[in-house]
Order: sequence, then structure tokens, then C-alpha cells
Amino acid sequence: MITCEQASIICDKVQYGEASLWERVQLWYHLIGCRNCSQYSIKNEKLTTLCQLAKLNGFSRLEKQELKQQLKKSI
Repeated sequence: MITCEQASIICDKVQYGEASLWERVQLWYHLIGCRNCSQYSIKNEKLTTLCQLAKLNGFSRLEKQELKQQLKKSI
């Protein structure tokens, strides 16, 4: 069984479509017995839905790399 900390990490990975099938199974099993993590998962799903409806876009990988390089130069 995974810990609540591991469950929250997997839940976040699920939100971004990065969780493996095994991680999803572990999370599902954990959520059956943990009310706090179940609530966190529900809130995470709502947040994802709201972000999709708002059509929020983050930086592309290239933009992130450029920003990191600029930050390193300024330090």
C-alpha cells in the first residue's frame, strides 16, 4: 500500500496524464481507504476541468528552457 504522500504525487501525475497504469491502480486502491486523499483527488479533478474550460496554456518546453537560461544568466 502506498502512503498519502505517494498518493498525492500520483494524483498530480494523473492530472497531467503522466501516471502509469500501475500507479493508477495503486492510487485507486489507496483512495478506497483514505478519505483525505479521496477529497484531494476530487479537488484535483475539478481543478483540471476548470483549467481546461478556461483554456489556460503554460509555457512550451522551448519557452521553459529559454526562461531557465535567462534566469541562470541573471544570477
